[in-house]
This record gives sequence, structure tokens and C-alpha cells, in this order.
Amino acid sequence: MTEEKRESLNFIESIIEEDLKAGKHSGRILTRFPPEPNGYLHIGHAKAICINFETAKKYGGSTNLRFDDTNPTTEDTEYVESIQRDIRWLGFDWNGSPLYASDYFDTLYDYACRLIQTGLAYVDDSSPEEIASMKGTPSEPGVHSPFKSRTPEENLDLFERMKQGEFPDGTRVVRANVDMSSPNMLLRDPIIYRIKKEHHHRTGDQWCIYPMYDFAHGQSDSIEGITHSLCSLEFIHHRPLYDWFIEKLGIFPSRQIEFARMNVEYMITSKRKLLKLVNDGFVSGWDDPRMPTISGMRRRGYPAAAIRNFCDKAGVAKRENTIEINLLEACVREELNVIALRAMVVLEPVRLVITNYPEGQTEWLQAENNPEDPEAGTRQIPFGRELWIEREDFMEVAPPKFFRMTLDADVRLKHAYIVHCTGVDYAADGSVETIYATYYNNSRSGEDVSGIKPKGTLHWVSREHAQSCEIRLYDRLFTCPDPAADEETDFLTFYNPDSLKVVTGVMMEPSLQHSSPGTQYQFLRQGYFCTDPQSTTECKVFNQTVGLKESFSKEVRKG
Repeated sequence: MTEEKRESLNFIESIIEEDLKAGKHSGRILTRFPPEPNGYLHIGHAKAICINFETAKKYGGSTNLRFDDTNPTTEDTEYVESIQRDIRWLGFDWNGSPLYASDYFDTLYDYACRLIQTGLAYVDDSSPEEIASMKGTPSEPGVHSPFKSRTPEENLDLFERMKQGEFPDGTRVVRANVDMSSPNMLLRDPIIYRIKKEHHHRTGDQWCIYPMYDFAHGQSDSIEGITHSLCSLEFIHHRPLYDWFIEKLGIFPSRQIEFARMNVEYMITSKRKLLKLVNDGFVSGWDDPRMPTISGMRRRGYPAAAIRNFCDKAGVAKRENTIEINLLEACVREELNVIALRAMVVLEPVRLVITNYPEGQTEWLQAENNPEDPEAGTRQIPFGRELWIEREDFMEVAPPKFFRMTLDADVRLKHAYIVHCTGVDYAADGSVETIYATYYNNSRSGEDVSGIKPKGTLHWVSREHAQSCEIRLYDRLFTCPDPAADEETDFLTFYNPDSLKVVTGVMMEPSLQHSSPGTQYQFLRQGYFCTDPQSTTECKVFNQTVGLKESFSKEVRKG
């Protein structure tokens, strides 16, 4: 391998290439993505998905999708389905059918029995509080449980009776007999099985004991023959326990490799906290466009390619870091600039009358759908005597660098003509009611021979043909870049009540009336938007995806 190639590899790829060079696993590469089905996937999962699937693909391997469904209290089929949908939307597919830790419950039970038979696990009748107290502190060793001296025969009998449902929840657990003096608290006789008489989303009521995540996770990797278990850095302290189980059980030596998880400004990735946002009504659901979930970003209009590009640009690191949200939004803009259709909407409409344009006449003008994509074609937009323009695009007395509409000045209407502002009418409350202008009939876009060079261009919508719609404008969900940094402070302290602004009475060009759910647009001079999946023909709703340039509210910036 050349030095240039070696430098281009991330540390995971370097490890894999060394394994391939050594002939490990006969050159086979198998990774896995193992989500718990207790919530929707978020931006952190997107990084893990990209790393696992793309790394395996690079080396001719494949990736298993395995649901680590060991806690029936929090798991649901809804989450299983949403996870599969999100992975496919991101552009990946897994090896064969989805797998489940619950597929291995019989094997995991047998593993626990083997540990008990060899004195490496025992049944403990202590309460959760007593077990926590026995573990000691990081600076002080733990103490042995009074039940640790039970014989293997007694432990096997109790474990079988636990399985048969003889004992109530919480009265007994199985603990691995590891090392109560280990500096790694996770090795101080961890619990590997507990009684939980709950209905499981797949196995029903077949089981009333369930393996703990730390017991099921590593063994599931071994059962599947996973060669490289790629996971986030939070599991680095769990690795010695996984390796201990592999050694004592004599099973396939799957290797765990940890990378820094995805932390993004103004986002949280704790499923517990995300669930609280949903359950307490701070957001409309897991797919709320303000949420850092993959389904929320999809509904907001983020392209899958932009998320993959963002994960690639964020890189694969060994140390925790926080990625600026501006990088994510820049990736979204970059992708949307190429694929998004162009259209015109007026958020705060004010009437413009072109006094020298024939009354009752409609002219259909040609507009390009995307100047970045020659294959996107064109559309026809109606133009007439009366139009809607943005209220903020007019000032009767304007400052020197105001290149929009002002009295006795010229401005171009996008895809149409140059107009000259001649007057304005005000309502009783002092607001602008009607603006008047004349047009140069030899200045039509694409055919302009007027010689006039206006400094500004405005978007507009024909008043006669305009359709009303609803626009949802989004700001940061939190006012602080790291709302979960201080565990002593409730993260909801930083919830931004102004993160959603609903604008009604917006006027859109008629072509948008037939836009299908999920269609991505650049509304000229407004930003990028996406037709909401719940939008109807009667009332179109568009979610703001991202602005045309980096920006967010001063209130959030101050926060």
C-alpha cells in the first residue's frame, strides 16, 4: 500500500485492511447496524448507518440489520417499520431479511446456563438498590453478594424457575461472576438476565425473562459471525465485558471498533429526551420537521444524498466532537440547488397594478424549472395586469442600496418585464394597499431590447391565477448549541417556542397546486421548501427546508 493511500484511509479502514492482509476471517467482511426498536432513528444513527454500510461495501462485504429487542417495555413494531423505511430512504439495503436479538433468545438462555454451570454466573436475590450499593465506587472496590456462593446446581434450578414465571418481577436476577474490584464498573458482576413479565412485540408471552442489552448485544454479533462490530464511542467501556463473554463462552471473536458519535449543534440525540418532546407536545411527532430524526429531516425536505454527504464530510474520528449545523445545512443547499424545482410564491402579498398593460389579457411566459439541470425543462406561468409582490419589496422612500421597488425607479419582474413604479395607495391604517407601475413592452425576459438595466429583480404571482397556500417556517428547536450539555439543567429550558411560524394567505403560482408530497422546491428569493406529505389539493402546505444562505433568528443567536 502506498503512503498516499494509507493517509486517505480512516482508522477503521486501516484496521480492516490490516485484517485482510493477515487473512483474518478468510477475507470475509460483515458489519451490522443494531438499533433498539424503542424510537425513531436520528442524525447520530445516520452516521452509524453510513459507516457500517459504506465500509462493508467498500471491501466487498455486506451489512446485517439486527434489532436489539431485549426490552419489551419500550419496543414497538411501529419503530421496527420506521427504522427499515429510514435506512432504505438513506439509500442502503441490508443482507437478507432483518434479524432480531429475540431470534437468539434460546441460544442466549443456553449461554447463560453454560456460565452458571462453570461458576461464571449466579442468581442474585438482592434488590436493585442493594446491587447498586454492592458495586462500590470508581475509587473503592465492590463487595460480593451474599448469594454468590450458591452452587451451580442451585443457580440452574432457580434460573429455570425464573424462566417458568415462578417469581415476581424484580425479585431475582442473574449476574455474571467477573470482578468486583475491577476499575471498570461494568465488570463488577453485571446483571445478564432479569424477570420482566411483559408482552414482547415478536415473541409474545413466550418469555418472562429477558437478557440485558450488554449480554445480548455482543453475543448476537458472535452468533451472526460479525467480523467488525462498528459502534459509537459510548460503548468503549463495554468492550472488555463483551470480550470476557466471548472468551468464557468460546464463541466467534467478533471485534468491536468504536468511533465518535455524531453530535450536531442545536440537536439532541437522546431517544428518551426526543420521546419527551413528542409525548409532551413540544413537537407534533417523531417526524416533526424540527426534529433531528431521519423521518423529520425527510419530511422537511432534506435529500438523502445531502445527509450522506454530511456524514462523509464530518468524517470518522476517535474523539468526541460537535459538528456545526451550518455544515449540514450547506450540504442540503448544495444538493437542493441541483435537484430542486424553481417556483414563485409571495409570503406577504401586496397588490401591484401595471396600468398600461391591457385589461383582461393573460400572457403565458416560459420559465426554467432549474437552471442547474438542463433536463428539468420549463413551465408556463401566467402574467397579467394585476400581480402580487412581496410587501417588503416596496419602499416609497428607499435607502441608496435598496434594489427593489421604489417610486420613479425601474425593476425587473422575474421571467417577465421591466416595470417602472409610478405611485402607491395607502389604507386607512397607513399600510401599503396598492402599488402602480407601467411596463416596457420591449423588455420581456429573453427578448429584451429595451436597453434598460435595472439593478433589482422581484418574484411575483399573477393575482387572477394565484392559489392560496400555507408556509411553515422553521428555526432552531433549541436556543442553545448544546442543550443537553449540563445534566443538572432541564434541556427544555432551551426549547425555542418560536421554532415554528405558520404563514397563511401565501400566494403561489398555479403550477404548485398539483405538486406531489415530498416535492422539493426553491422558492425564488425565499429559500428551499418541500411539499408536506400531509398536504392536500384543497390547501397546499410547504415546509421550509433551509434558507438560501446561512441564517437564523437573532433571538436564537443571542441564546
